Amino acid sequence: MTRATEAFTVGGIVSVIYLILLMGLVPLSDTLQNRIIPVLPWWGLMTFGCYCLASIGSALYTFRDCPEAYHELMAEITQAKNELRSKGMQL
Repeated sequence: MTRATEAFTVGGIVSVIYLILLMGLVPLSDTLQNRIIPVLPWWGLMTFGCYCLASIGSALYTFRDCPEAYHELMAEITQAKNELRSKGMQL
């Protein structure tokens, strides 16, 4: 099963469960039915947004420097400058 199929399957199951709870097909207390169930999608959206921001922040905080790539790039720049100078271009 691909990840997309997994995501759609889980999303479909969660949607069906939410609709069953929202329509009142399962008896719940009045407070739960009228005050908590209707705002669950917003809570889920906020939780997902917080997770995404935390994931991006964590990735930025643990971003690794690549000194080898830096030195390789600087060598290529120097080589390109030398080639252009040998062809008569002034830099």
